Amino acid sequence: DNSMDLIIRNGFVRGADGEFARKDIAIINDRIDTIADEGHINESAKREVDAKGGFVIPGLVNTHTHLGMTLLRGYADDLPLFEWLSEHIWPIESKITPEHMYAGAMLGCLEMIKSGTTAFADMYIHEDKVAQAVSDSGMRANLAYGMIDLGDKERADSELAEGKRFVAKWQGGADGRIKTMYGPHAPNTCSREFLIRVKEQAQKDNAMIHIHILETEAELNEMKEKFGMCSINMLDEAGFFGEDGKDGANGTNGTNIIAAHCIWLSDGDIKILQERGVNISHNPTSNMKLASGIAPVVKMLDFGCNVSLGTDGCASNNNLDMFGEIKLAAILHKMDTNNPSALPAKTVLDMATINGAKALGIDAGVLAPGKLADIIIVDGNKPHMVPHHNITSNLVYSATGSDVMTTIVNGQVLMENYKVLVMDENSIIEQAQNAAKEMVEAVNKDV
Repeated sequence: DNSMDLIIRNGFVRGADGEFARKDIAIINDRIDTIADEGHINESAKREVDAKGGFVIPGLVNTHTHLGMTLLRGYADDLPLFEWLSEHIWPIESKITPEHMYAGAMLGCLEMIKSGTTAFADMYIHEDKVAQAVSDSGMRANLAYGMIDLGDKERADSELAEGKRFVAKWQGGADGRIKTMYGPHAPNTCSREFLIRVKEQAQKDNAMIHIHILETEAELNEMKEKFGMCSINMLDEAGFFGEDGKDGANGTNGTNIIAAHCIWLSDGDIKILQERGVNISHNPTSNMKLASGIAPVVKMLDFGCNVSLGTDGCASNNNLDMFGEIKLAAILHKMDTNNPSALPAKTVLDMATINGAKALGIDAGVLAPGKLADIIIVDGNKPHMVPHHNITSNLVYSATGSDVMTTIVNGQVLMENYKVLVMDENSIIEQAQNAAKEMVEAVNKDV
């Protein structure tokens, strides 16, 4: 049987060079088999998808989320970070049950499927339920249990034990769609000793690491006071990032690390991140909403760092729409550098696709034979998507997540022509509403 599993026809396909052309794509199992000029794939397929003249691009990759925070969307807004966390977010987080987390994670997966995200990196609590949601929804994800020890040895032991259990249980889960990571929260919520232990454990288990670094100026000042240097230098001195570009002990270096935010950096810090190969997740919406600052993204890219995009959690964004993140990144850094040519459209679309796939260590992010079939089709026929002078420009500056018609992950069609096929949308929304209501009621009992 020389038939294909899936053929996508009638679309403008984004090539590996970033250019768009009328092409057809044939998929076998979970990978792209052929990309050929329109009408040149004559094999039959078990299934055909009509792109209807839409834009066929790699699925977007969200490199920093706290997925279950969908349940906290709009719960506490317009507050400074510490007050927001300590007085609002942490108290309600303590009321989240595993069942709530599953409902929130499914809601998040539904939102991502509908807005064109095919893979994401998550760090949170009750992470088994997030993994279950990824498995059930057909999404792809790198998942970490978020660990905080605050310098308490007993807590460090139990947090690391939970991290280890999670990594062992889910590595390669959901038919290989799940990769596991260790999730030490941040250099100012985790002790130096704990961070070194995490690094060693991650090397042993061949797992990645997901960490927040220098999200706030407060963290910068705290680290300088405590260590006489900033977070990046402290982590580098502790061997956390591994060796220069080459593999450190047991074959790991910074390429196994996703560092979220990275706002308060000096040029020297950027050089360290670049030399060690650390992957940076830029979260412009969250950074602006919490007034954390503007990450030096143009400089990072000039230095040769791998910078990708993330939404952060729904309590500080308040959605998971990567198209919003793409546009904001493109315009924020033009304003910041006073240079309208900074971060051109192609660069930003690459950040959301190929750079994100590289950060997660997945063989996707570009449409080419042999790559994983993580593909979305964006509607080209809506009023705000016409005319087509420059498709890349339309995708970056005009599109929103609701323009995504079809979402394919691992060769499986999760949504076709705006219809979600892998879950009952109404019941997912209802379950999330109920979970959020229960959490608020539980928190109000304490007051």
